[in-house]
Amino acid sequence: MDILSMAQLLLYKSLQRITLLNCPRILQHLVRPLSLVSMRHVKHFLAVLLLVSLICLSVHVHWIVCKPNFSAIEHYRVSVGILLCLIQISVVFSLPFFIFNFLGVVLINVFTQRPKLQRSPLLGPFLCFRVVTKGLYPELVNENMKLNLQVCRKVGLHNYIFEVVTDIPINLKSTKDSREILVPKNYKTSSGSLFKARALQYALEPEVDILSPGDWIVHLDEETLLTEEAVIGIINFTGAGEHAFGQGVITYGSGKIINWVTTLADSIRVGVDYGCLRFTLGILHKPVFSWKGSFIVADAEAEKKISFDHGPEASIAEDCFFACVAFSKGYSFGFVEGEMLEKSTFTLKDFIQQRRRWMQGILLTALSAKIPLRYKLGPVLMSFSGCTLPANLLMVPISLIWPLPSSPIITVTYSFILGTILYLFILGTLQTFSVHRYGIWKCILLVLATMMCGLVACILENIASILVFWFPRSSVASFYVVKKDIPNDCVKGI
Repeated sequence: MDILSMAQLLLYKSLQRITLLNCPRILQHLVRPLSLVSMRHVKHFLAVLLLVSLICLSVHVHWIVCKPNFSAIEHYRVSVGILLCLIQISVVFSLPFFIFNFLGVVLINVFTQRPKLQRSPLLGPFLCFRVVTKGLYPELVNENMKLNLQVCRKVGLHNYIFEVVTDIPINLKSTKDSREILVPKNYKTSSGSLFKARALQYALEPEVDILSPGDWIVHLDEETLLTEEAVIGIINFTGAGEHAFGQGVITYGSGKIINWVTTLADSIRVGVDYGCLRFTLGILHKPVFSWKGSFIVADAEAEKKISFDHGPEASIAEDCFFACVAFSKGYSFGFVEGEMLEKSTFTLKDFIQQRRRWMQGILLTALSAKIPLRYKLGPVLMSFSGCTLPANLLMVPISLIWPLPSSPIITVTYSFILGTILYLFILGTLQTFSVHRYGIWKCILLVLATMMCGLVACILENIASILVFWFPRSSVASFYVVKKDIPNDCVKGI
């Protein structure tokens, strides 16, 4: 058995438990009556297939024309030949993630209607909107608090409170709707959790926590803004009580754009929310590839049982570690309708540092002995993919210097991943900047600009990968906080 066949077998066996055991749920989406599927989604489905097929055809034609007719190991030195083959094969580590994204965007309608209240807000459970901050940007937190309270009141929400957990006082005015929780400087968790995980755990301490069984926590970042649709989705999700945890879509293009490059580069994050996140949480009900640290809807009792007290290794990407622990304990996950609003990083440096922290945290989760392998398979594959990211980027220029014969499987895999990435960028841009709001010509220009920004993002993420995997420093030395002090006119324009 050659190296490629062994890699395929390993991936098949690893994903069999996650995916094939959930075939009934997947088939339910495949056999939905055609009358329930909008024509917009049918066109969207055909566009995905067309884009992926065109890229596959282009790459296939290229290899037919340029394909070297020799064995790499025989033609080059054995060590060089093996290295080149490994670089070529490394692309398979990314394949499962993009398969799940592909399934998400083709099986589930992305053109959803505004969610409707399924029950009265007066009859829903108590909601605690919890914001964790270091306290570096008090004006931002206070302004966003006012805007979010307005949204809750507009929807008719009554049974709720906003909590701001902070390391530095922000002088938040305490009312029946809001309170500030100041984390003592001498506070330590039993396992030594750090940074955001430490603050989150402090809010769960019995002497601080005010929540009862049946209450829910909605986790927000300090720059996160609610929308009416998101609040309605949360009311419906918590009222149904089918899952202990849930998450929805976040977009990054609201209000005045601070940095167009990073904002358009983050379009792929929106596309992943509509793809992988909806598929894994909405159909499989498992956080196979983790989730985000914001727009988390959690049953308060379930969160307390899992806790954020898992030590320093769980403190860089506390969201990823938490999801894997909850997964291992058998909790069910769901998808929340609606979307919340955030802003992308303001500088390219912050973009790199943000991705660097995510990669570090996911790697630490993948290496942790506290989580069984089958519950962290997604982070393991993501870490392998992140480690080989520079090799995948260099595969094209390397092949020009040292031509390699490529198997049809590698050609299709590479083309499928590239096509899916491009479509996620396009989908994320169109979901963020709607045609109804910006017009078709502006949206076309934004899509073209997104392609260019995607190339920039690829380079920046490769820099982050090199810093994490090839020139690593202490992984838990610091928790990089990106710049968030948005000018007042930008906040009010959101």
